[in-house]
Amino acid sequence: MPDTLAHRWRRLRGSDRFAECLRVFLALGGAAAWCSGSGHIDDALAILLGVIACALAETEEHWRNRAGTLLLTLACFAVSSFAVQWLFPYPALFALGLPLSTFVLVMLGAASERYATIAGATLLLAVYTMIGADQAMDVPVAAWRQPLLLLAGAAWYGVLSLLWSALAPQQAVRLSLARLFDTLAAYLEAKAALFTPVHGVDREALQLSLAMKNERVVEALNDTRTVLIDRIGARRPRGSAGTRLRLYFMAQDIHERISSAHYPYDALAEALFHSDVLFRCEHLLREEAMACRRRADALRLHTTAAADDGMRISVEDLRSALAALGARPQPPAAHLLRSLEALVNNLAAIQQQLQGDQPIGLPAKGRQSVLQNPEPQSLREGWERIRVQLTPRSFRFRHALRLALALLAGYGVLHLIHPRHGYWILLTTLLVCQPSYGATRLRLVQRIIGTTIGLVLGWAALRLLPYGPWQMPLIVVSGVVFFAARLRRYPTATAAITLFVVLCFNQLGKGYEVMLPRLLDTLLGAAIAALAMRLVMPDWQGRRFDDVLADTLRCDARYLSRIIAQYACGRRDDLDYRIARRDAHNANATLSGVLANMLREPGQHQRGAERLMRFLAAAHTLLGQLSALGVHRQAIASAPAREAVARAGALVVATLDHLADALAQGHHAAPSADDPVLAETLALRDGDDVTRLVLGQLGQVLAQRDRLAELANAVHAG
Repeated sequence: MPDTLAHRWRRLRGSDRFAECLRVFLALGGAAAWCSGSGHIDDALAILLGVIACALAETEEHWRNRAGTLLLTLACFAVSSFAVQWLFPYPALFALGLPLSTFVLVMLGAASERYATIAGATLLLAVYTMIGADQAMDVPVAAWRQPLLLLAGAAWYGVLSLLWSALAPQQAVRLSLARLFDTLAAYLEAKAALFTPVHGVDREALQLSLAMKNERVVEALNDTRTVLIDRIGARRPRGSAGTRLRLYFMAQDIHERISSAHYPYDALAEALFHSDVLFRCEHLLREEAMACRRRADALRLHTTAAADDGMRISVEDLRSALAALGARPQPPAAHLLRSLEALVNNLAAIQQQLQGDQPIGLPAKGRQSVLQNPEPQSLREGWERIRVQLTPRSFRFRHALRLALALLAGYGVLHLIHPRHGYWILLTTLLVCQPSYGATRLRLVQRIIGTTIGLVLGWAALRLLPYGPWQMPLIVVSGVVFFAARLRRYPTATAAITLFVVLCFNQLGKGYEVMLPRLLDTLLGAAIAALAMRLVMPDWQGRRFDDVLADTLRCDARYLSRIIAQYACGRRDDLDYRIARRDAHNANATLSGVLANMLREPGQHQRGAERLMRFLAAAHTLLGQLSALGVHRQAIASAPAREAVARAGALVVATLDHLADALAQGHHAAPSADDPVLAETLALRDGDDVTRLVLGQLGQVLAQRDRLAELANAVHAG
């Protein structure tokens, strides 16, 4: 029993949400204890809301960087809170400043994700200030008191967060890497399903699932890169920092290898139906997925991953099965055997990476070993990022304008219906109104459900615990539950924060008083957000479809260009190659997100769900074919073969760019099969196995490009 409890405690301590939830628990608990012990119970609402706002503005940074971010956050909070407090008695000026400040703050988020997080929390704190100012009308207090209490709560949490970051500087890196290896494990399991040699398997649906899993891997890679850049900077890392950077590069390499597609899976299943090779491939992929999960657990628990010889034995068995297949009296075609051998070599390389037989070092010395920093490096660069978004074609511009007008409409509605307690309308509108229709609709339903449940729980809590001080522990717990659930279970988070608010207001003797207004205002705010999404520059994803697809193909073309160049000079995971590879995967993940959002939109704005699903599966297959070329990069010895590969690669890159241009301009996408020079080059049979493998893979890329063109034309026609 003690061992089990200790193990559970270690797993809890190593979970993704534990650190943030513990910080929130300490901050809320400390603030609640001070308010109760000092007799300042009336100040609890403002201080606790300040804690919540600062926690929502938090980003994963080293303590030195976090100190600067905290000062910036508090400065933004101070300007926002005091401006709201001073303009509150003047509705006309308030109505002018509210949409203007909202638009500016949303557009500031274009500079980087860090500024977007701070801007969102600043808007939230502004609404909290409105709620506090509304409550203060019953008991006249100094105008500066509410803003200072909010800032005190925010500063209290900020100091705790800063101390936590200084005491555990590498915890965020380990947890980020653990999440990355967990997503790789899920991707490996989804990939394994493609190798089941059974008739009737819907591999297009499996490819779609794989594309969704890839989106999560790309997100985890980007998050880990950001955390590593913050901890390492421009210096060459050593010690534990260097080890974790190598783990990140290992994950990048494994991701490229998993993504690769060496041969059409339906054709493989048909050709090898009576062989056990594909079963062995599937088994090995599942073992590699388990190895990724073990590494993730080791990172979370700060232990060493257990050694396992199973993968090495599986690789040896797979090689034996492949050799037996080639030794048959009637073996499969030579091009199929080449692809199978390349596939087996790729799976073996993943096994070697995971078991550390061939540990990967830094890609290169000097500049090539650093990571590209996504943050703006100067004020001018930050302004340039914002400037290019100042156009109605930008989804951020449209969202900023939509949210600004929605909040202005909410402000007008609250004055028309009930000026007291009406600022929950603005809070709901702010939280429900998302950049896309699909996300807004989902958030709207979740918000209403969560609020209703939270109010029922609040009523029950007031009946069972009518005495205020006994409710303080429940306030702290509900705040912690909100942070534990907000990223994965939004209805639960909404119910928790609603309970939190009801109990906080009950400390002022207004617990029952805010219940019905809270429910009514939630419904009104949700309705305003829904109307704004439909009426104010609606950002239907179908309008972005051609541009996103064109960008995906251009990124694929740049990725292929970098790959082909290394068949002349040899494999190098330099910075330019890694950027091209990341851009291709980011663009594919963006396409996946756009299509997912499009499927949530009203029927008249969709372009056919079945075609869209096929399109996403085809786009992911194309990226997999490019990844297979990237996996096998090596210098080709023969000069004529090198020239043939370079010529074929350049022609395929050009066809991808031409298709991107046609889609961006709304033109009909023409097939590429009528290019005689390209057809002749791809039909080359001279050269070594590597040359023939590369040319065969380029032929598959070209065929998939034409498949995408065909699907794009069908989508436009439909």
